[in-house]
Amino acid sequence: MLADILITILLIASTFYMTIVLLRFLLQLARADFYNPISQFVVKATNPLLRPLRRIIPGWGGVDGASLVLAIIIQAITFFLILVLLNGGIPMFNPVTLLVWAVLNVLDLIVKIYFWSVIAVVVVSWIAPHSGHPAIQLVAQITEPVMRPVRNVMPAMGGLDLSPIVVFLILNVISVVIDHMKLAAGLGAIGLGM
Repeated sequence: MLADILITILLIASTFYMTIVLLRFLLQLARADFYNPISQFVVKATNPLLRPLRRIIPGWGGVDGASLVLAIIIQAITFFLILVLLNGGIPMFNPVTLLVWAVLNVLDLIVKIYFWSVIAVVVVSWIAPHSGHPAIQLVAQITEPVMRPVRNVMPAMGGLDLSPIVVFLILNVISVVIDHMKLAAGLGAIGLGM
């Protein structure tokens, strides 16, 4: 029972921090407003671990590789600790498998962030279309890189923007592919497919 409680706490804490790290990655990818108060929180929360990592892994072309690597490292450490708790000691495992699991889970979390962000943008466009709240502005900026290509191909029809439906479809297809990759990598077999 204690192992289950520790695993639950570990999963919640690591997923929360990984989400913040991935938000930093996505904010830089979207070239979002870093003067936004929420962006400032994300920067302050991630800087202690990202600064040393950036000395080794520089950014390239506006992509913050250090944030992505940090998220993968956090996920790999989380999986390792869960395996230790499940086995009652340091388990025998293949580090490459652990890395594959971490990469797949980080990709899955990125897809989930985009999925829920698009839902938030759609709901806000109905409820408060002209809201200036910092969270709403930030979510709209995060989703813009995935929405823009679809909008360019599929313009609004009679004032109705159908691009979120196409983005949902694409994100769901990607999510299914990642789920199958997780199963193929053995992640679902041990109950770690988060």
